[in-house]
Amino acid sequence: MKVLLVKPGNLSDHIQPSLGLGYIATQIRQNHNVKIVDCIKDKLSGDQLLPVLEEFQPDMVGSQCYSMDLPNVKLMLQAAKSFNKNIITIVGGAHPTALPNETMDFLGSDLLDFVFTGEGEIGFPKFLTVLEADGQNDFLEVPGLCWKENGVLRINQKESVEDLGSIGMPAWDLIKPDLYPFSPHGVVCMNYPIAPVMATRGCPYKCTFCTTSGSKLRKRPIESIMEEVKLLYYNYGIREFHMVDDNFTMDMDYAKKLLLSIIELNIDATWATPNGIRLDRVDKRILELMKEAGFYSISFGVESGSERIRKKMRKGSTTEKVRKDLELVKEVGGIDMTGFFMLGFPGETREDIEMTLRFSRELPLQRATFHAFIPLPGTEVWEEMANTGELARVDWENYFFWAGAYIPQGLTHKELKNLHRKAFMLFYLRPRIIFQNLKYILKPRVLWYAIRYLFRRIKP
Repeated sequence: MKVLLVKPGNLSDHIQPSLGLGYIATQIRQNHNVKIVDCIKDKLSGDQLLPVLEEFQPDMVGSQCYSMDLPNVKLMLQAAKSFNKNIITIVGGAHPTALPNETMDFLGSDLLDFVFTGEGEIGFPKFLTVLEADGQNDFLEVPGLCWKENGVLRINQKESVEDLGSIGMPAWDLIKPDLYPFSPHGVVCMNYPIAPVMATRGCPYKCTFCTTSGSKLRKRPIESIMEEVKLLYYNYGIREFHMVDDNFTMDMDYAKKLLLSIIELNIDATWATPNGIRLDRVDKRILELMKEAGFYSISFGVESGSERIRKKMRKGSTTEKVRKDLELVKEVGGIDMTGFFMLGFPGETREDIEMTLRFSRELPLQRATFHAFIPLPGTEVWEEMANTGELARVDWENYFFWAGAYIPQGLTHKELKNLHRKAFMLFYLRPRIIFQNLKYILKPRVLWYAIRYLFRRIKP
């Protein structure tokens, strides 16, 4: 069977390979012909996918789907079905996992044949086997599969991969990481090309806004990670690696062993954690090993400068604890710090947001990002907003991190956008911040990215 796996287009300027599709491709390529298309990287949407369909002639089109991807996924499915109505279509990812019925209803059963929930490495190969055997009755044996039967969506129980070593590594030869843009996470990077690497899955913490909160931590064998790093370094020329785990340092002993293995590789590459880590899951030894291994940047979620809002988010740390943890990083030295902040959380007031803006400038950070809150399906805050009717206040046409899709009561869209713009300008237009970031942006390749990045966040 010829299977086209698609990362749909959206407004993100974080352009990086889809590890999820890469792992799926690895599981099925032994028995099937697989192609991966990244519509963000290749600037494809809707009918622009037609040349790919004409060239590859797929039997199946499968797309990953975050909540903000839904409109573009629909356009992509329309293109696939208009090209060949017999193409089997399936959608998986965070949004379908949380809302399988709603996903099928929005995309339409005339365009979407199947929904997949949870991790696909176990169930998806079984699904293809059932399809080739034309055994619809065996759909019940496929973990995570959802399909319409007599007008009702049947939903099979999900199954997660317990042994991450059993799924190998992503199909990098299909992804071609060396062809990705210069800076996949906004602006800052030290070297190029860049590739993401995942060491663990899951995070047991209970943040109310996060789709992975409360999930079991699972770890890859360190030897497997080192083999992947060597492949990327020597075969694809990768010179910077981004650890994209939900919480890379959650198991601190494991993190230390992994860092020692990176040091032993003795390769000329830089490292960063753009997805973020929890600072209460690092100690001085981990920071020293990160520095020695080539980590020049770590990111972490502060989210708010208001203790009241942090408690509502269930972050599990105080503003004073954040200050203390950052001082430890500063004491070790040699590692830049980026803070993640969220504006417009339910129940947040203008005063709360102003506290966050002040707090961001009081911390010894080199960089900061200020995201407008959006409720993600499957999270605790989503359920609370559904129960209180606050979901009715969400602007689904502008459901994106920068767009101000949700405005807390007591604020207007204009006020929140102005606060968002104010946050970026007050943080970055300071001599210390400008000077500390000059080493990154005063490069011909980076300067344009920096200008575009800041403009998109401060423009009206």
